[in-house]
Amino acid sequence: MDTHQYSVHVDQRGRLVLPVSVRHQLGIEQGSTLILAVQEDGMLRLISPGEAARRGRGLLRKLAPDTTKDRQLADELIAERRSEAEHE
Repeated sequence: MDTHQYSVHVDQRGRLVLPVSVRHQLGIEQGSTLILAVQEDGMLRLISPGEAARRGRGLLRKLAPDTTKDRQLADELIAERRSEAEHE
């Protein structure tokens, strides 16, 4: 998506009004919830909860144990038990 800049007004209650074209483009409707991120450089970023979840997927995957090894051990144990049962 191309980057566009818009001038927005902050009213007395601190509300920002997003331009209609932006709301339509991003599917933002009345009552939509957005996440406001304040970046270190002072920039504001609005993110939909769905986009935040999408970006967060896999972040903890590196910390999860390697289940491939566990599955292989389980398969070996099952094969061993079946073999033992056949010889009884």
